[in-house]
Amino acid sequence: VLGGILANRFGVMRILFLGGVLVVLTNLSFALLAHAGASVPMLILVVAMDNLAGGLATATFVAYLSALTNVQYSATQYALFSSIMLLLPKFIGGFSGMVVDAVGYVQFFVMTSVLGLPVLVLIWLAARYTLTETKTETAVETANA
Repeated sequence: VLGGILANRFGVMRILFLGGVLVVLTNLSFALLAHAGASVPMLILVVAMDNLAGGLATATFVAYLSALTNVQYSATQYALFSSIMLLLPKFIGGFSGMVVDAVGYVQFFVMTSVLGLPVLVLIWLAARYTLTETKTETAVETANA
């Protein structure tokens, strides 16, 4: 709900970028938690932040994918896009235990945060491309009017 409200008010790409930043920060929070040791209040805070960030990012990404679909084939395209969206994280997640065993929790969560940085660059590039495309379409519509 929050993701939809914010995306409607500020734009899908801005909130998608915000969600990506928050996911990176919550992964760093898990690294801090692993380094600090057992703390139930901190665990509750980090998990709550992670759920909020993940929900925000996922909701706005679904909105972004929905905007990419052709109305005539929206069900098929949406099913394909959402399957692709979930496939890689689930596959890689299956190997995360081996990575944790090899490097430890702190380094693992730092690594996952670093992996989020290229995603932020891709969101930024997609937002620029979308903005450029929108400006071009507006200019063409204005010229044709």
